[in-house]
Amino acid sequence: MQKSKLRAYARLIARKGVNIKKGQDVVINAELDQPEFICILTDECYKAGAGKVEVQWNHQPLEKISVRHESLKRLSEITDWQKARFEHRVNTLPAMIHVISEDPDGLSGINIEKFSKASAKRRAITKPYRERMENKYQWCVVAVPGVKWAKKLFPGLRASIAVEKLWEVILSASRADVDPMAQWDEHNADLKARCDRLNSLGITSLHYRSSNGTDLTIGLVPGTKFLGGADPTTEGVFFNANIPSEEVFTSPMRGKADGKVVASMPLSYQGQLIENFWLVFKDGKAVEYHAEKNEELLGKMLNMDDGASYLGECALVPYDSPIRKTGILFYNTLFDENAACHLALGNSYPETLVGFENMTHEEYKERGLNSSIIHEDFMIGTADLDIDAVCADGKTVPIFRNGNWA
Repeated sequence: MQKSKLRAYARLIARKGVNIKKGQDVVINAELDQPEFICILTDECYKAGAGKVEVQWNHQPLEKISVRHESLKRLSEITDWQKARFEHRVNTLPAMIHVISEDPDGLSGINIEKFSKASAKRRAITKPYRERMENKYQWCVVAVPGVKWAKKLFPGLRASIAVEKLWEVILSASRADVDPMAQWDEHNADLKARCDRLNSLGITSLHYRSSNGTDLTIGLVPGTKFLGGADPTTEGVFFNANIPSEEVFTSPMRGKADGKVVASMPLSYQGQLIENFWLVFKDGKAVEYHAEKNEELLGKMLNMDDGASYLGECALVPYDSPIRKTGILFYNTLFDENAACHLALGNSYPETLVGFENMTHEEYKERGLNSSIIHEDFMIGTADLDIDAVCADGKTVPIFRNGNWA
């Protein structure tokens, strides 16, 4: 890939993604797949004003080795020095950039029971730190090609050509191929206009219907709003949490979901794919489920904690989004969630509540937001998905028809 395009992408991430404040520290989490791009991204972060940039490298094969050899007790620990690092981040609020490139099948064969229990225990320990940072700092999730990811998408190509092809697709789908900064200014304005329209309707519930068997009604939390595109921190610093992003989203009311929903794409969870699955909700909780592949893993996800089997997000994405138009199933939630309408199991986003800045986490829950250590998006959008909004004035307004905005 041309270095000029990589640098433009890195500049977009630094300046529109996390929108680095002068002197702010930056933490980049990345796999080992694209060290050259991480160097470029680090350089662009400094040029955007970063005080210090720290890169944390991850590697799926090492994670598998750790799960195989460590005891459950050791695997579940957050050490004192790790807690000190979290506390430091709470106090300094660095911008966080998560660069994903993982092999969709990279954790296949792992001990699911052990891995899930350890993950749940670690997340429970780190949750209070994350809650103290919530909405106070900028973060952004982006992607670069990994060789195994590229080969899964383009199995007939040589590895180097597959990686180059995936670079082209990522930049195009991320609106980062031609004049990225201008493209994102225009895109953010469009998403804001859609949110303003939805927020003017006074929506109390959404009804989803599709020929694949989806027939689900979800109540929304009173006083919530739809968000999308660039959002501000509590200090008013605007940032884009996902690149790409085609969604507008809001929070469902815990306990207010009834019916069946059928997933339209595989879900990549803990490095494994859950495929061809459905869920039945009653009084907000997933009470039945089935998956043709990795049903056991789906069950473990739903039982991670008390909130994992309840919904935490409703996201609206048109079926004709740029990502859908690529014709590629990415096996990667960042992209696949932006190809279709989706829901999320687990934690809700407090920023969807009007006045959330002055509320406590207990007040979030009292208002009806779900709380969980997980937040897992799964795709439900189809070419014939219809969504109707029931509004506070009793009117029913069509929101989606045949997969797209009505």
